[in-house]
Amino acid sequence: MKNTTLCYLDDGARYLMLHRTKKEQDENKDKWIGIGGKFEEGESPEDCLLREVHEETGLQLTDYQYRGIVTFTSNVWGTEYMHLFTATAWMGECGVCSEGELAWVPKTEIAQLPIWQGDKIFLRLLSEQTPFFSLKLVYWDDTLTEAVLNGKHIPTGE
Repeated sequence: MKNTTLCYLDDGARYLMLHRTKKEQDENKDKWIGIGGKFEEGESPEDCLLREVHEETGLQLTDYQYRGIVTFTSNVWGTEYMHLFTATAWMGECGVCSEGELAWVPKTEIAQLPIWQGDKIFLRLLSEQTPFFSLKLVYWDDTLTEAVLNGKHIPTGE
């Protein structure tokens, strides 16, 4: 079981997205995701968030919000607890990422990119300003088979 963070840097109309193309053994290979990564020993969700965003983008977050926890279960990748954040302010210049290509993507276009089906659910929750939530997403291979929001089953369709 692993703990990770994921952050969507939000400039109002766009999110900073990472197209994961550079690592061969990557469960997110060729997908578009937010910015984040795995916890290191002793880190809090906020510690991990700040470190990962800086490592992957060169930016230092100055305003961010902890939005929810997403539990992923998968027959291939095991279980992951992903601590989900959004950020609306940062300092610095966006650099080059060693894990893929960074791009500012209009929010209205993200659903057309190759993203995980479950990501569409939590991106919708973020856009609706849903208060802190717990979302469980169950995958069999690359197929979302179950979604549970705050203990209640919800549709998995797009």
